[in-house]
Amino acid sequence: MTRHSTHEVTLLLREWCRGDRSALGRLVPLVHDELHRLAHRYMSRERPGHSLQTTALVNEAYLRLIDASRVDWRDRAHFFAISANVMRRILVEFARSRASRKRGGNEPRLTLDECADLPLEQDADLVALDDALNALAELDPREARVVELRFFGGLTESEASGVLRVSEKTVRRDWNHAKVWLLEEMERGAKR
Repeated sequence: MTRHSTHEVTLLLREWCRGDRSALGRLVPLVHDELHRLAHRYMSRERPGHSLQTTALVNEAYLRLIDASRVDWRDRAHFFAISANVMRRILVEFARSRASRKRGGNEPRLTLDECADLPLEQDADLVALDDALNALAELDPREARVVELRFFGGLTESEASGVLRVSEKTVRRDWNHAKVWLLEEMERGAKR
């Protein structure tokens, strides 16, 4: 994204916040490719054959972001931070739904052999990471936001520091601490 379009994205976000619905129409083409790359990054971490496709994830995120027009968008980085969070929520909801169905939700009963073929390990990993991230958010909300921005949003330290309005050094320290804490929390959760 060029410097000009970065500034243009910020202006369009602010116009959208002020109620200019046409700003959304002009914004979408400017952010579509980057949202698609963000969704692709998410989907590349998912299990092979995942039934949710990259384009579907982008489309679902669009629908939810349209409802977020009352957000006080600060700039492009803030928009992509929120977008990353929305995509994370969609994937976690999807993973939880699959796990629920495996435990007998509304799906027809399967034999043990059929269940063995269901690749749910990555869904379980995503749910475990989400649970650990939620626990971290209770202890240190800023560290949890750093993880969302860096890991899920793909933002640089500089971009994350701008969104959070802290120094890059603080982002780096939070990121390093959060990675260790999350790994330990996920290991504790696996032992339960």
